Amino acid sequence: MNLLILNAEEVTASMDVKDVIEADKEAMALYSKGESNIPLRSNLDVKDAEGQALFMPGLVEGAKALGTKIISVYPKNPAKGLPAVPATMVVMDTETGLVKGIMDGTELTRMRTGGLSGAATDVLAKKDAKTFVLIGTGGQAKSQLESVLAVRDIETAYIFNRKQEKAAAFVASVEKDMAAYGAKLVPVSDLGPVIPEADIITAVTTATEPVFDGTKVKAGCHINGIGAYTPEMIELPPEIVARADKIYVDTIDGVLNEAGDMIKPIKDGLVAREKIANELGQVLLGELPGRENDDEITLFKSTGSAVFDVVVGEKICRFAEEKGIGTMVEM
Repeated sequence: MNLLILNAEEVTASMDVKDVIEADKEAMALYSKGESNIPLRSNLDVKDAEGQALFMPGLVEGAKALGTKIISVYPKNPAKGLPAVPATMVVMDTETGLVKGIMDGTELTRMRTGGLSGAATDVLAKKDAKTFVLIGTGGQAKSQLESVLAVRDIETAYIFNRKQEKAAAFVASVEKDMAAYGAKLVPVSDLGPVIPEADIITAVTTATEPVFDGTKVKAGCHINGIGAYTPEMIELPPEIVARADKIYVDTIDGVLNEAGDMIKPIKDGLVAREKIANELGQVLLGELPGRENDDEITLFKSTGSAVFDVVVGEKICRFAEEKGIGTMVEM
């Protein structure tokens, strides 16, 4: 039995952003067709260490993808020089059940999450979109930026952090890697002047209050809500949820049970549940319309799912083998 081992750098090198976007589209379509088996996440408390071990299994037979992402949440780890939330992806062969790949799960998560925004932007944003606003400069921000630049000819990308120096530092750290796309990257600490300009907005934060003014969003804008993934988190303003002409999600179950910025507007009576209960996979399958004119405001909300980990993880293994990336170990 041969086992492929991929570290974070090797995971990144295995697939380019457009391949990840297409893999996420495939995963969304198969999920919406009911051709996946994604059990509930298992959560084990490790009380002596004050940690948690989470297991996210999934099977997507149409993509020949099977595996489990293992995430640990150990708040005391940084004091030991270790990451607080390490993640590992285990990829299995659907024909034999053997483990065939083990890879850095943190980088996989960044890639597949960025790919979701790229997929939604590709399907829903105006074709001539030129101005992008990225809200948040954390660990997910680089892949979120690149995914949008990969699918639209963006001229100006505003990068927001409340602290101007952090926004500037992020821009400096990614400028070289993003240079091929030709967009001007502008760090900002005030969203007031730039939200009305935006053709595309991506929010990727852990906020508990809305991060921008939804009344300032112009007609025709597309919005990606990526960061708020618990009922307590809210980054999208309720008025934009109400104003949006079309709302699509990655998975209905995930968003309606986990996304505070969708749960609260429903609870407050601002929007009907039916407005939010539409999956982007249904658009990809031709079951629902996407953008129908350049004045519509479209919104995509994601909370993530193991379906994306197993499909993208499977493809990373295939691409890595083809490129000779990683370490092959005989077991």
